[in-house]
Amino acid sequence: MDNSREYPRRPIVGVGGVVLVAPADAPGLGWTDAPPDPGVVLVKRGFEPLQGEWSLPGGGVEVGETLAAAVARELLEETGLVVEVGPIVEVLDRIVLDDAGRPRYHFVLIDYVCRAVGGRLRAGSDVTDVALGDPTALARFGVNDIACGVIQKAIANANTK
Repeated sequence: MDNSREYPRRPIVGVGGVVLVAPADAPGLGWTDAPPDPGVVLVKRGFEPLQGEWSLPGGGVEVGETLAAAVARELLEETGLVVEVGPIVEVLDRIVLDDAGRPRYHFVLIDYVCRAVGGRLRAGSDVTDVALGDPTALARFGVNDIACGVIQKAIANANTK
């Protein structure tokens, strides 16, 4: 079986987490700067696709793993945070074409709202940095429009509960 992420034979299922952090919770997670209210956890990708770009933490689902378990595992690996996985925010596809118009990457992504319940915020596997960003000022991180939309939708959903 071919597990290549680049030029895959089939789309790859991935998960992501919109981790919202309240200012009162930030110090317990190792964040010392005054965080925004709420803050959103961002990661700087260490590998393609999106290498060097700020985005939401997440990654691929492993065979035999539930979606919720995959989100919790990926967020722990990338951010050092233990999370409580909440509801689905968005399901979308991410297709990156090469210069010839062929799909170089093709992911089906399921993003969840998550709440940090433990751990220490730090850059882990597959990322080069982590930040607690202000969801109203994501331009300074260069977060793409798709991720910004998912973050805003997660915040709107959290505020209606």
